[in-house]
Amino acid sequence: MSRLSRAEFRAMKSLPRRILQKHYELPRVKRMGIRFNDKDVLEIGCGSGYGAELILKDTPRSYVGIDMMEAQIALAQKRGIQGADFRLEDAATMQSIEDASKDLIVIFGVLHHMQEWRVALSECHRVLRSGGEMYVEEPAGKFLELFDGRWPHWDHPKEGRFSLRELTKSLTNAYFRILKLSSAFGFGFYRVQRI
Repeated sequence: MSRLSRAEFRAMKSLPRRILQKHYELPRVKRMGIRFNDKDVLEIGCGSGYGAELILKDTPRSYVGIDMMEAQIALAQKRGIQGADFRLEDAATMQSIEDASKDLIVIFGVLHHMQEWRVALSECHRVLRSGGEMYVEEPAGKFLELFDGRWPHWDHPKEGRFSLRELTKSLTNAYFRILKLSSAFGFGFYRVQRI
């Protein structure tokens, strides 16, 4: 997983980002039928930990958040969130996460930062229990090209500029069943199940 550019790092811990997470992203997750209550949850790309605060309000059995940026993990740990376990971890290896140990994985727009995003999908399959689910939210490659054309200092990695069709195929190839799929504003939203 690559690190965020300076501009994106600032944006990801801003008030507008928190408002977006609370009033758009999390309600969309719930509209797609995802429930956190009494589940062992893994968040890939936990960032500064605000998503963990929101998820933990729905009383999961356990919560682990991973991120590749030490600065993000430090911010998340600084929040002192009861019941949150934040780890510096690469989603393409997830060495500290046991096989079949999670019921639910959430990914809020992180795969497009990874060179080995397909490997990360296989790792997600490994750590999910049979029948476990995953929520994935990702921008389409064309959207990223337009975005970076306008704001080049965000500098998203070229490997992450996959189409939503390519992401759908990769999820299927990693042995996930698509339960729900929608798109809006250049983003795809997936609810998938491990098979």
